[in-house]
Amino acid sequence: MKPFRFNKDNSLYFCTDTVVGWQYVFTSPPFFDCIVESLKFCQERKGLRVHAYVIMPNHLHAILSAANQNLSDIVRDYKRFTSEKISALLQETHSRALSSYFATAARIAKKGNQSKIWQSGSHPETIESGRFFDQKLNYIHENPVRKGFVRNPEDWLYSSARNYFLNDHSIIKIDMLD
Repeated sequence: MKPFRFNKDNSLYFCTDTVVGWQYVFTSPPFFDCIVESLKFCQERKGLRVHAYVIMPNHLHAILSAANQNLSDIVRDYKRFTSEKISALLQETHSRALSSYFATAARIAKKGNQSKIWQSGSHPETIESGRFFDQKLNYIHENPVRKGFVRNPEDWLYSSARNYFLNDHSIIKIDMLD
């Protein structure tokens, strides 16, 4: 099995970012919007290409690539920014239990951060075939259905299923592949 890491090429990657302790963080629009706005910023300013995504309550999956950039650096910066933003949102919404949980996770990690929102790594898997792409695309889109949140993939607002099935690019414009 290949190690989970980004290479410095223009490959496609299936990535998973998980909230520490699988805590439910993405439960209201401001938290989802934090992820959406950060992904859009990375698309516009850092060369990130989002080919598919789903934001679940405690993790997200995406198929990503980067235009002449180091995808590892983009994902690192994205996770750092969203960690800070999510921590601030938790303070604003008086989510003391979650704030305390993530502060404890940061102390345990011993990296000098005030809060640790994301588990380390994004577990990138290189997509080397159309079959593997289709498998991961289906997995991403079916995730909210499997969890019982919606009946149809396109019913989940924070998923590229809306892009693929409804041609709705209102949340995130994605780079669709044939």
